[in-house]
Amino acid sequence: MGKRVLISGASIAGPALAYWLARYGYDVTVVERAPGIRPGGQAVDFRGHVHLSVLEKMGLLDEIRAHQTGNGPLYMLDEQGNPMVTLPASFTGGEVEILRGDLAGLLYERTRDDVRYRFEDSIASLTETADAVHVTFERGAPETFDLVVGADGLHSNVRRLVFGPEQRFVRDSGHHVAIFEAPNRLALREDVLLYSEPGRGLALYPIRQSAAANVMCVFAADKVTVGRHDIQGQKRLVAQAYDGMGWSSGQVLADLWEARYFYFDSISVVKMDHWTRGRVALLGDAGYGATCGGMGTGLAIVCAYVLAGELAASADHQTAFTNYEQQIKKFTKACQQVAGGVGSFFAPKSIRRRTLLYKALTTGPMLGILDKLSTKAATAITLKDYPTPTLTPAPVSAHPWSNRSTPRDDGTHHRRPPTGTSR
Repeated sequence: MGKRVLISGASIAGPALAYWLARYGYDVTVVERAPGIRPGGQAVDFRGHVHLSVLEKMGLLDEIRAHQTGNGPLYMLDEQGNPMVTLPASFTGGEVEILRGDLAGLLYERTRDDVRYRFEDSIASLTETADAVHVTFERGAPETFDLVVGADGLHSNVRRLVFGPEQRFVRDSGHHVAIFEAPNRLALREDVLLYSEPGRGLALYPIRQSAAANVMCVFAADKVTVGRHDIQGQKRLVAQAYDGMGWSSGQVLADLWEARYFYFDSISVVKMDHWTRGRVALLGDAGYGATCGGMGTGLAIVCAYVLAGELAASADHQTAFTNYEQQIKKFTKACQQVAGGVGSFFAPKSIRRRTLLYKALTTGPMLGILDKLSTKAATAITLKDYPTPTLTPAPVSAHPWSNRSTPRDDGTHHRRPPTGTSR
């Protein structure tokens, strides 16, 4: 089987797959449009023995625990700021929770010496031949690889090039989400706050050991015409959606315009019958993701382990890809089902109905059922034992786009990017 693999995307799924493939002796390149590992972002969590066992195999679990957010319970508030319902920390934070940027930094540090990173570039075209994939890039020289993996998120470029336009696969829920970093104006220490009105919700949670907090806005919006890269337009949309909201929303949203980190997207789910075609495979959000609530980070970490293991165990990529799809099918479906209620949880049509529901789920005989439901989805896969990785990853061959500081053809320099951890 060929050993040259190109991975598109350097967030979580891509570097996780690169980690395993390098240890199985593959020559791995990761291409990423951003200039470096993206800092900041929302908190992501892991729960259940499947998530934790893969992290332990990677030697990451202790490091993640050292960087965990330490956030506490989630309080659903009324307009005066009084708690109506209290949800346990495990409901939103699992067994261990970490900021996405911190996790991305840890993964990059684990792979930067064994994997070639091409930052500030993207795939322009993919042409498959009988025994390889010829790839052209937006900025760099073309190359040929044995396999290509799209780990480039909900709006995957690889999926578009190989499987078809986005609208065929991405299902919009009718809700949008915005997340931005702001000063911790309410002086939160561990607690997570959620205030909702019909069709819009505002959550606030502190960022570990800092004077900052993340603000999460979820609101109903059937049609949004603002462009994906129009940050100011997206901020205007959020400001309009939350105009006149009660509680302390004005204070919480005061820093929207100057936020150094800002994320905006529809709350959507990717639905596909197959995640491989020819010599190309999809991993993580690109193939079976949900914008939020579907345990996407744990899903990506586990599926990266499975894809790499199947490639290492199989005589050819066709067999590996078939086994990969069979192994993860039930798992991805279970996680996406959990994601289906995210919009209505944060921004319900009826606040009273949601309050009564979650009061019932957090008292008496129903206590703990929320944790059991999410953990059931997170463990809906039986991991196989794959070949033991080689002790030393394949060396990163000399290349003008390696992660070392070397001149580009245009005379500029490809900088070795920082880890990008947000703290």
